[in-house]
Amino acid sequence: MVDVTDPKGVLHHYLQATRDDLLWKLDGLGEREVRWPRTSTGNNLLGILKHCLNVEAGYFGPTFGRTFPTPEELVSVEAWEKDAQADWYARVDETKGGLIDLYRRVAAFADQTIERLPLDAPGRVMWWRPDKQDVTLQRIIVHVTCDLTRHVGQADILREQHDGAIGLHLGNTNVPDYDWSAYVARLTDLAQRFA
Repeated sequence: MVDVTDPKGVLHHYLQATRDDLLWKLDGLGEREVRWPRTSTGNNLLGILKHCLNVEAGYFGPTFGRTFPTPEELVSVEAWEKDAQADWYARVDETKGGLIDLYRRVAAFADQTIERLPLDAPGRVMWWRPDKQDVTLQRIIVHVTCDLTRHVGQADILREQHDGAIGLHLGNTNVPDYDWSAYVARLTDLAQRFA
């Protein structure tokens, strides 16, 4: 249970819940399924995971003067300069299991930053506009949680497109037992009236 009187604990709880939700969206899928591009811009489940782990490593690392212990496992600035989408797909030498392991290690690294610093600890996001670069740990926890939550929403849709798996959390789908095909037919009929 979260101690609601502890602001850092509350923020950290929601960050961790978002991480868990993302990993759940990859659960039970093979290498091909998690890599499969499911949108016109190539969004795929494993790419979302890879992007999110690089986001966390950057914001909870260099922003606060820390370096991830094995930076060669992350997408480098040089890789981004060669390919702007370098953190949005898994290379052939990267596996689902390997990236999940890396994400867990990045999360532990990020958690160390959160645990060691007070919420008002200053940081600097060098890739933001100069007038916006000065931040606090609190702002970064909120920023990263919002960013990850957006990407977990994308993963929700990609997973639903793949096999119909839907839900809020493992063990709590938060989705009613419903006749979804009839519902979709009703919405389609409503939309057709505006053709």
